[in-house]
Amino acid sequence: MSLAQTLFLGLLQGASELFPVSSLGHAVIVPSLLRWTFKQSDPRYVPFLTLLHLGTASALLFLYRRDWWVISRAFIRSAVRGQIRDADERTAMLLVAATVPAGAVGFVLEHPLKALFASPRAAAAFLILNGFMLLGAELLRRRSERAGADRAAQEADYKAAGQLTFRAAVVVGLAQALALLPGMSRSGVTMSGGLLAGLRHQEAARFSFLLATPIIAAAGLLEVPQLVGSRAPWGSYLAAALLAALAAYLSARFLIRYFRSGRLDPYGWYSILAGAVALVLLR
Repeated sequence: MSLAQTLFLGLLQGASELFPVSSLGHAVIVPSLLRWTFKQSDPRYVPFLTLLHLGTASALLFLYRRDWWVISRAFIRSAVRGQIRDADERTAMLLVAATVPAGAVGFVLEHPLKALFASPRAAAAFLILNGFMLLGAELLRRRSERAGADRAAQEADYKAAGQLTFRAAVVVGLAQALALLPGMSRSGVTMSGGLLAGLRHQEAARFSFLLATPIIAAAGLLEVPQLVGSRAPWGSYLAAALLAALAAYLSARFLIRYFRSGRLDPYGWYSILAGAVALVLLR
């Protein structure tokens, strides 16, 4: 990749990772649409994308630094004691329970999943599926809401992230495993799972953003070391990761405000339209 392509992908990944539209799907589809000549099947491509995700995770870690300080201390207390006693400890253990399924699936199916990164058509098809998933989650959510009631009042009736059951957290974690497919949005599937589990929209987004950090860190430990000794252009790679971090921070600040009253529907329609257009152009 050229320097311009590297930086463009960093900006694209950071801007699209937290929106429920699949940054991985865009990273597979867009280079093919632009007729870039590098091979997405190159063994360095997935580790490079993972490095960009670490930029995103660092932005989320900074944004939620106070939450992570509290959660980390609560996890240690609960793990040492062998018992959950307060809301912070419960939140910490819920995050653990929701992280394990995706980590296990990614480890077991690593090679088949990586093969999909060389298929922009598959990514476009999964992006369409992602859109229908978002629309379906909102449709089911609307059915559970009271007809004619004030939206803000109804949101207050739903749960905070710390009130999830452990069974629901595992289900959200299993949904997160779908995001290992390029085109399926990690934030989209976890927010959809959170909504179906009864979380408020804003709390579903917060739980999704918190859940992103450990799974991205685990992927980084697995993938990024593969760049060592591969003559990777570390200067441009790190600059792209920095761009991804900046874009992700701004995206997260926007989405936190958006989900106070917004829904997933616009992103669902965008995913369907973008995936369909990509399939036509990639024929």
